[in-house]
Amino acid sequence: MIIRILTIGDRMPAWVETGYNEFAKRFTTPFSLSLIEIPAEKRGKNADIARIIEHEGNKLIAAINPKSRVVALDVKGESWSTEALTMKLKTWQTEGAHLDLLIGGPDGLSQNCLQKAQTRWSLSPLTLPHPLVRIVLAEQLYRATTILKNHPYHRG
Repeated sequence: MIIRILTIGDRMPAWVETGYNEFAKRFTTPFSLSLIEIPAEKRGKNADIARIIEHEGNKLIAAINPKSRVVALDVKGESWSTEALTMKLKTWQTEGAHLDLLIGGPDGLSQNCLQKAQTRWSLSPLTLPHPLVRIVLAEQLYRATTILKNHPYHRG
C-alpha cells in the first residue's frame, strides 16, 4: 500500500525533517510512506487569506493520485484511536487502495480539498502546527502498520 502525505510547506526546520524521516525510513513492504511537499503561497501583511487557501488547495488537488483514497487532516474530522486507524488501513489495503493524506498550510485546507476527501480525520481536538502534524501522522501510521504486522513497536 502506497501512503503519500501531501502537505503545504517545503522549508521545514531540521527537527521536523528529522522527526518525519525517523518514522518514514521504518516502513517496509507492503507499506511505503512518502512526503510530497508543496510550497506555501506568500503571506504578506495584507494577504488575501481566502485566495491563498484556495490556491494551495488547488495545488494539493492537482497532486492527488486519482486512484488513491483521499483523507483530509482536519480538526473537525473524525477522531480515531490507533486501533481504529489500524482497522481502516487494513480495510483499505484489502480493497487495494492507496492513500493520499492532505495537510493544509498554516491557514488550513480549502473547501475543495475537504470536499475531494472521502474521509476527514482529526489527529486531535487541539490545533497542531502543520509541521508537527507530519511527524505525528508518520508515527501513527507506522504504529498502525506494526500492529498489522504483529511487530512489537506498538506495545511501547
